[in-house]
Amino acid sequence: MESEKPLATKGAPVAVADKAKPAKKHKPALLPPYHVVLLNDDDHTYDYVIEMLKVIFAFPDEKGYELAKAVDRDGRVIVLTTHRELAELKRDQIHAYGTDARVATCKGSMSSVIEPAQG
Repeated sequence: MESEKPLATKGAPVAVADKAKPAKKHKPALLPPYHVVLLNDDDHTYDYVIEMLKVIFAFPDEKGYELAKAVDRDGRVIVLTTHRELAELKRDQIHAYGTDARVATCKGSMSSVIEPAQG
């Protein structure tokens, strides 16, 4: 609705729009979560895993060591839960990290997969 208000200066009145109420803000929908899962193998040392997790995920050495123990013990460990696009990026960074120079028979990077997080 518009109302006319006179200006303090010479001239015709100017139409001024009434302020509208702000629209109700909606929360953006959350993207479905995905796990980045690191898979165990016999070609990489604990030091490699700790270093790789530090570089890619900025994990401190202590967390890297705990995850290295878990992947060694269980064969797989979830290293991150996030939205799909970031999970794919982190998986690709793990695959591109390179060989473990500490193991002469190492032929490449560690393996990882992404999978939908349940719940």
